[in-house]
Amino acid sequence: MRQSPLVVVANRLPIDDSVAPDGAFEWRRSPGGLVSALHPLLRHTPATWVGWAGGTGPAPHLPAVDGVRMHAVPLSGEDLRDHYEGFANATLWPLYHDAVEQPEYHRRWWEAYQRVNQRFAAAAAEVAEPGGLVWVQDYHLQLVPGLLRDLRPDLRIGFFLHVPFPPPELFMQLPRRAELLRGMLGADLIGFQRAQAAHNFAQLVTKVLELPATDRRIGVGDRVVRIGAFPVSIDTAEMAALATRPEVAERARRLRQDLGDPEHVILSVDRMDYTKGIEQRLKAYRELLASGDVKIPGTVLIQVAVPSRERVGQYQILRERVEHQVGRINGEFGRVGEPAIHYLSQPFDRAELVALYRIADVMAVTPLRDGMNLVAKEYVAARVDDTGALLLSEFAGAAAELEQAYLVNPHDLEGLKQALLAALRATPEDVSARMRAMRAHLHHHDIHAWARSYLRALDHTGSLLSRLATVD
Repeated sequence: MRQSPLVVVANRLPIDDSVAPDGAFEWRRSPGGLVSALHPLLRHTPATWVGWAGGTGPAPHLPAVDGVRMHAVPLSGEDLRDHYEGFANATLWPLYHDAVEQPEYHRRWWEAYQRVNQRFAAAAAEVAEPGGLVWVQDYHLQLVPGLLRDLRPDLRIGFFLHVPFPPPELFMQLPRRAELLRGMLGADLIGFQRAQAAHNFAQLVTKVLELPATDRRIGVGDRVVRIGAFPVSIDTAEMAALATRPEVAERARRLRQDLGDPEHVILSVDRMDYTKGIEQRLKAYRELLASGDVKIPGTVLIQVAVPSRERVGQYQILRERVEHQVGRINGEFGRVGEPAIHYLSQPFDRAELVALYRIADVMAVTPLRDGMNLVAKEYVAARVDDTGALLLSEFAGAAAELEQAYLVNPHDLEGLKQALLAALRATPEDVSARMRAMRAHLHHHDIHAWARSYLRALDHTGSLLSRLATVD
């Protein structure tokens, strides 16, 4: 096994498996948010990505993807059910998103979470070169930093949480709260999306573990663990270049034509998840149609809801509710050949997604809680002509940076309706001024700036970063 100076550890490898026409398996880059964030950083870096390849059974041997070596970690059917669908996504995920859905607690889920985290830590220890840098990602693997430090104390270990970190009164519900905090504290640097999350973590460490802590540093024995906010971003230049490709522009033109060339196109792109505020958004839109403030066919709503965690019961119920709501709205307000909502429950490739961004006069990103939401940033980066209005939830991490968006509380139905109307009725001058300011911010705070900021904080001596081309 070749060892790497940089190892990324995440729940999933940055690939999906599909069957080629000749029956062989192909491995390709997947479109997930984490992959979109990290992929641009690793293309020219001697790195290894440790993660699950999908499916159950023995780990496959995989070729490198864009020069990044892949090291697969096996999961059994029991691991998938109890670790991934159970503790990660039915305990931690709802708890970390304001308990929008009630978290569930089962001892066998916790046992599986421990077991799988141990497996990931052992894999990272195997592929990291002496004195190397390991960057552990997200809530699925919160025990890995501590386990890895026990195995390889020579490593520099970073941990980054892509989702929100809850206030103490919510986190204190967790039966194994102390173990999770100790696991994260195995890292040298813990990164969060927002400063409030770092503050929440410091409060909990003081309360639960009785360790000396500030919002920047925590004393753990003879070590100092640093914490802070490092808001994740996107490859802004890549997104802008894709938006200006002639074939994307032509696809956007045809899409708008297929919609009947409406005066206004509203777009939402979400994973099918109860944190995304899809039901609240649809209810607001229905009331605007009922009041006559929005009329068909002059205004069209496109709702993309990519299937997610379909084996988890809460997600199955949510999909049924959303599809019932869409059907009701189309039945009440649509016409033959002119639906009120174009509902698409399927993934899109990046070019098709950017074509949708290009035709959206209003992009509605209204999650009830979100760590960042890269869709909002992608939309801004794709609006190369400085047009388009971004309607953005106050509870998305992106709201702290994209202050010129039309900010809204998605729990406030009347406020949501009024903000949507304000975005639809805004003058071209106001829309352009807001978009220019947001695009200027993203130009200086792109994915490369995020990587430089985090990795330089993790490797403060600079001894390892000198070898990584992407952060030069």
